Formats: sequence, structure tokens, C-alpha cells
Amino acid sequence: METHTLSVLVEDKPGVLARVSGLFSRRSFNIISLAVGQTEQPGVSRMTIVVSVDDFPLEQVTKQLNKLVNVIKIVELEPAASVQRELLLVKVRADAGVRSQVLEAVQLFRAKVVDVAPEALTIEATGTMDKLHALLRILEPYGIREMVQSGMVAVGRGPRSITASAVR
Repeated sequence: METHTLSVLVEDKPGVLARVSGLFSRRSFNIISLAVGQTEQPGVSRMTIVVSVDDFPLEQVTKQLNKLVNVIKIVELEPAASVQRELLLVKVRADAGVRSQVLEAVQLFRAKVVDVAPEALTIEATGTMDKLHALLRILEPYGIREMVQSGMVAVGRGPRSITASAVR
């Protein structure tokens, strides 16, 4: 199965997220990542959905999504034609003996320290899933105490905007 990234513009109304995710659930598709946020247009939100499906069923889902009243527009974002990022917050054991090594790794990955405690550092990193997994592999030997990772957010490359042309 392949992963596909969908950018779905929806009306910013209660229940829309439940209806969209329910559609994927009824089809037994695995949503790998789902992020929702406001757009530059008032009353319009963007859902970035990463889903694992074969090509043919994805077409069926997009057709069914388009039938939902609150869905304005759906675009599949190809990795090469879009900018895709995730956010990672990770708390790492970093006592005086290893703190400088952890800080070196943070700099290598262009991440930043957002909280310092005597025995731990909290690190914020943004990037592709591969970059964040690589950072975690480097930090793992020091002891990851806690972590949280956002869903992917993505936007097409270049000057075109799917929002401006889609608003009803």
C-alpha cells in the first residue's frame, strides 16, 4: 500500500472532522496522519490527511469526500510538488555528563531547545518524517522520557493557491 497526502478544504463548522474521518473509517482505510487548521480565508479550514491506500480506492474516497456538503476542494499533494512538515517535541535525559552531546545533535538537525531542566532538555524540531525519525534515532541512546509528534501539514509549491480559487 502507498501513502497519499490529501489537502482538503472544508467549511469551518462543527462535525465536519467527524464526517470526513468517518468516511475513511467506513472504508477501513488507515489514516496515518491528520492535521486541521484555519486558512487565510475566514470560515475555511484545511485538513491535511495522510492515508495508506491503493490508488483505485483512493479515487473512490475522493469522490465520496466531494459529495460531503462541507467539503470545498480536495487536492492530492505529491511530495516533490509540495512542502511537507511535521512538528516534534521530545524530552531527553540530559544530565551534565551528556548535555553537550545532546546539544550537538540538536544543532546538527537545526532543532532548538525550548526547555531546560537539571536532568532533561525539551527539544523542538520540524521537518519531514524521515528527518524527525533520524533525530529520534540519535537521541534514543540518551533516553527519551516523553515525546509528541504532530500530524503532517503540507502546501503546494509555487505561487498557486488552492484556497483562493476554491472558496464559494
